Amino acid sequence: MSAARRAGGRGHETEGHDEPDERWAVSYADMVTVLMCLFIVLFAVSNVDKGKYEQLANSLAAGFGQEETTEGGADTTEGLVIPPDLVDEEGVEELTARAAIEYETLEELRERMRRALAADGLEKTVEFVIDDRGLKVGLVGAETFFADNSTNLSAKADAVLDAIGDILAGVDNEVSVEGHADHRHPSAPFSTNWELSSGRSTQVARFLVEHEGVAGWRVKATGFSDTRPLVQGNSAAALASNRRVDIVVESNEEEQVRALIPGLVAATKEG
Repeated sequence: MSAARRAGGRGHETEGHDEPDERWAVSYADMVTVLMCLFIVLFAVSNVDKGKYEQLANSLAAGFGQEETTEGGADTTEGLVIPPDLVDEEGVEELTARAAIEYETLEELRERMRRALAADGLEKTVEFVIDDRGLKVGLVGAETFFADNSTNLSAKADAVLDAIGDILAGVDNEVSVEGHADHRHPSAPFSTNWELSSGRSTQVARFLVEHEGVAGWRVKATGFSDTRPLVQGNSAAALASNRRVDIVVESNEEEQVRALIPGLVAATKEG
């Protein structure tokens, strides 16, 4: 009896060894886990820029009171969105803070010029614009600053430049002086409006350097001919408005910071 049991027991043990070996499942599970991790990493890398772009766009939209950008929908934000590669270098909050400081600096400069012009009764002869370039001072008053076919500054132009010249001399920004002409063809000694507009910007630049003490290395003069009119038409007022010079006090900030300034200007006007 005991021998039979022993024989039966040996037979049972032999049958147990015939069952399949499932140790391969451990290696298979490890391989699947590694593949899953690989695909997760590839997916994350392929979507990181898109995610940062949408996060930045929505952050700026919320800050400026606009609707958020939704995937697959229209982008209702306005202004320039900072590229994702720039966001990697500096956070959105830091860029926005720097833009706000620069905007305040330009506003303060504008107010100082306005007060100086107001003291001489000239505040209505200049138009100020703050944008991504800096502060533009447009000599486009009701009375002309240049006579027809002339680069000579009028007495009013001299007075305006004298009022703002000391302020320009006291800052370190570069100054771009940009001349313009009306659409009529000039006569001698100017062959085209390019020479005429360049001559006007040069006269303003010389006045700022020679009479107001603005450092020459900070000033550049450019002529735009009649390509950028402010007013259309042939009326005396329209022609006089287009015979002008714009003085642009250029911002010292980097491009990605300056790109946010128009949004701050718009938000201030809406507020």
